[in-house]
Amino acid sequence: MATRRDFLRASAAVTLSSAVPHDLFAQASSPKPPASNWDAGALRHLLPGVSDTRFLIKASFNASLADAPTLHVGGTTVRGRMSDTRGDHWHFYATDLKPGRPYRLSLSGARGRALCEPWELATLPGPDERPPSFRLLIYTCAGGHEIHKFLPTATRNRLLRRALSFQPQAAIANGDHIYWDLLAPVGKTLLGMSPEALEYSPTFDRSAVVLGGDNEAILKRVAGPQIVPVYGTDFRSTPVFFMQDDHDYFDNDEATDEAVTFPPSQFMLSLARATQNIYYPEYLPDVARPLGLPYSSAGDRVWGVSESFGTLRYGRLAELLLYDVRRTQTMAGPSAVYVDPQVEKWLTARTAATEVSHLVHVPSNPPGWTAGKWGEWYPDVLGKDGKLTTSEAKPYWQAGWLKQHDRLMAAIGAMKSRAPLIMSGDLHAIGAGRMLRSGELDFKANPITVVLNGPVGSRPGPLGWPSGRRGTGAMPPAHLDMDETVKPIEQHGFTIVDFMPDKMTVRLFKWDWKTQAVEAIDTLQPFHTAELPRPG
Repeated sequence: MATRRDFLRASAAVTLSSAVPHDLFAQASSPKPPASNWDAGALRHLLPGVSDTRFLIKASFNASLADAPTLHVGGTTVRGRMSDTRGDHWHFYATDLKPGRPYRLSLSGARGRALCEPWELATLPGPDERPPSFRLLIYTCAGGHEIHKFLPTATRNRLLRRALSFQPQAAIANGDHIYWDLLAPVGKTLLGMSPEALEYSPTFDRSAVVLGGDNEAILKRVAGPQIVPVYGTDFRSTPVFFMQDDHDYFDNDEATDEAVTFPPSQFMLSLARATQNIYYPEYLPDVARPLGLPYSSAGDRVWGVSESFGTLRYGRLAELLLYDVRRTQTMAGPSAVYVDPQVEKWLTARTAATEVSHLVHVPSNPPGWTAGKWGEWYPDVLGKDGKLTTSEAKPYWQAGWLKQHDRLMAAIGAMKSRAPLIMSGDLHAIGAGRMLRSGELDFKANPITVVLNGPVGSRPGPLGWPSGRRGTGAMPPAHLDMDETVKPIEQHGFTIVDFMPDKMTVRLFKWDWKTQAVEAIDTLQPFHTAELPRPG
């Protein structure tokens, strides 16, 4: 078994916007690899966060850089800021950009040496602009280390390249980028404390700092392979919005007398924040999102960014509200919440506002279905007979979570001039349905469409899916009436949404590792399409 000293010695030795036509779906018989003829040079990975006036770009390099690299954005320059303590990872914050404009970008090192080939990245439309269309890619659960037999990173990258071949103008990665559970009674035995994990890497010292000590090398060893080769530089021209969910805090949502994993401990928070700081961008400021929401405008981040609550605003055409339900979760019984009350106020205020044509909720934990897990909105639990039930109490579940669920559903269902839509992940499935009732709330006159976005990296085999680990797939909870247009399918996939002034078009993609060759990914087409017209 590797010791901490052996591992650190080895680590030191290797330190080094135009509209897209809809017939593109029929035309794209093979992907257009975004990096096939682009020279990444010294780059290992690059992920850009974008708003209408700002870029926040996270990058890592093949060897550590002693001097700060420089990002050239049009005619201006931005000095890189180190994201780790060893010079392998850097970020670049560009401000005062023009909305809806493409920029030529390049990276240079010491003495002006080019670090990669130049590329293009565009800002999003300004809040008062009226773009004719917007195409979004959204998916979940792209993480997982290959030592634990998750889908090979090359296959995940192939899935994402197929998705990028449809030329989305932005992408949302909805949680679970890292799988390395440390305390969860079940999760730790399968992941971070499994024999394979202990052989691969020393364990974290929970009493030590994450960055600047031994834990930093361990974090890079366990997290880096779950992100860097999956994305590489393929998304360099596609804005990405990374959400965090339970596994991104290095634990599964589990609650027993042995351990209750959430709310996250200080060490879990430190791991999640360090991973985000190193590998993927935080959410840039938005004119309609308060700067003082929890985990926003922190002093150790660039100005005004939010770590857990974000906005993807595309002019007056579309606004997507992104929220992590784990970080501000409370255990207060009837008054418990998943999202902080101030976040809930922001969500309901934006849902009631009318200046944007389409308003979509994107929570990290899915409304609409349950697999009987502890950290869900719903009280359903796997009963002694192996079926989901509410007649047995779910240990440590909090009634206030469902109350907040219904407050949010009421706000979403009250949108009369929009098609209500929720898109989420977590459940390792792809599916769609219409919520007709939630408790005493009746949505039959204006059903809420709910989509499971599809997992990219779930482990093939029984342990990778809810039905294998829990004995049940995702099912509608007793609290809801659901019209399941696509019952949750336990296969890898992703979703593409087209926004137009009068409607949204949702396309679901799936790939079955059991019956389809890897090469079939290159010609994937949507297996289900739903049009959501805007009322009136």
